[in-house]
Amino acid sequence: MSRSRTARMVSAVVGCGVVVVTMTGCGGNGEAPGQAHQTVTVYAAASLTDSFTDLAREFEAEHAGATVELNFAGSSTLVTQLQDGAAADVFASADQANMDKAVDGGLVEGEPSIFATNTLTIAVPPGNPAGISGFQDLRGEGVSVVICESRVPCGAATDKIEEVTGVSLTPVSEESAVTDVMGKVTSGQADAGVVYKTDVTAAGDAVEEVPIAQADQAVNKYPIAELASARNTELTQEFVDFVRGPRGQERLAQEGFGAGS
Repeated sequence: MSRSRTARMVSAVVGCGVVVVTMTGCGGNGEAPGQAHQTVTVYAAASLTDSFTDLAREFEAEHAGATVELNFAGSSTLVTQLQDGAAADVFASADQANMDKAVDGGLVEGEPSIFATNTLTIAVPPGNPAGISGFQDLRGEGVSVVICESRVPCGAATDKIEEVTGVSLTPVSEESAVTDVMGKVTSGQADAGVVYKTDVTAAGDAVEEVPIAQADQAVNKYPIAELASARNTELTQEFVDFVRGPRGQERLAQEGFGAGS
């Protein structure tokens, strides 16, 4: 079926699934004499919020005078912002489909590369009051479930799980970012939410996980690319390489992401 953390935080805007964070240089490096301040603006999928915030702080600590600005939202929302003329240097999507839109729109410089993978799971409140044991239970009478909209990667993957299992969900809400789905669960507004395994890891004791047996049939691959609008191509490529390098992969693995390719 088809359905429609850190260096100093200068600003955080939360709304419509969008979070904007400006990182500032830290670690006591400061700018070297005569070195110009440089900024890398990264548009990244909402599910990357914790890992990319930490990686941005580490990148700044290793690059004197550099600032990483982070804009988190659902991947489709990010593509729309870029299509509307938003200036950014890096795009990290939670699926290939939205990266393809960016490529087809002439927004990407060079070839995107896969830096992580992710799979779906079910998040429930502590104690699992609705007694959810698997994907099929999300159709149970009186069970309130929240999922992502089909246009965003977590929603497209949910559609795939529905197709594979033959279970059609009737959600009480469809959200534009997976972080909003998790918010509904942690706030007690839903009995369950279909989210990424990484979101459950990040939530800690705020939720419990109920695995989806068929999750390996809807694996999301995360591509990253330099954008055609990049202002400092050298620093931009260094950030991409940092994400794909040993430290980036280590941090992503800590959040539950699978390795890139």
